[in-house]
Amino acid sequence: MVKIKAVGDRAVLVELGDSISETTNRKVMELNKKIKEFYMEGILETVPAFCSILVCYDPLKTDFDTVSQAMLSLTEALEEGGKSAGKLVQIPVCYGGSFGPDLSFVAEHAGMKEEEVIKLHCGRDYRIYMLGFLPGFPYLGGMDARIFTPRLQTPRTGIPAGSVGIGGEQTGIYPMESPGGWQLIGRTPYRLFQPEHEGKPLYEAGDSIRFVPISRTDFDKISREQEMR
Repeated sequence: MVKIKAVGDRAVLVELGDSISETTNRKVMELNKKIKEFYMEGILETVPAFCSILVCYDPLKTDFDTVSQAMLSLTEALEEGGKSAGKLVQIPVCYGGSFGPDLSFVAEHAGMKEEEVIKLHCGRDYRIYMLGFLPGFPYLGGMDARIFTPRLQTPRTGIPAGSVGIGGEQTGIYPMESPGGWQLIGRTPYRLFQPEHEGKPLYEAGDSIRFVPISRTDFDKISREQEMR
């Protein structure tokens, strides 16, 4: 059942479910697309999440009741199960070593070798359920349960940009240097957050990510190419 709640005096929260699932998230992304296609004066921004979407509006041009009714009408037209996923983005990752200081712990926790962890981590495509915490930080679903690993008891104060980590049942990428408590298993040479560059971001919520293992030599080569852009 769809629930709509007021968030202050300039936003509504449209809840399409109460649990994390691909089916619900597909509906969220479909609704987000419909809102963008359906022009409504006063709508400023939408922020899709796991099972809800925040719709921000200008209170001088519209109001809660008007936006709520519009959202209800749009949700009634959503297809059961949502539409197909967005694009697939391949992310190269150099695993282990100084780039993945926690890979050995993840392997020990899972009762397997590091190479097996890498194979499992790269062995499937991950849906981007939402972006948050940091600009461009993808919360990815669908990780193999065998490598679920608890977060660090004491978070690090500084994690390098591009670090790939595991936090509980999820995996993700730190697009910029920041504190964090996820187990670090590798790093991508891609520069995922470049506010100084205009253009469409590499990925967005609703897309999928596939991790591709690379060597340190390939990492350094791609890094140099990224710096030249």
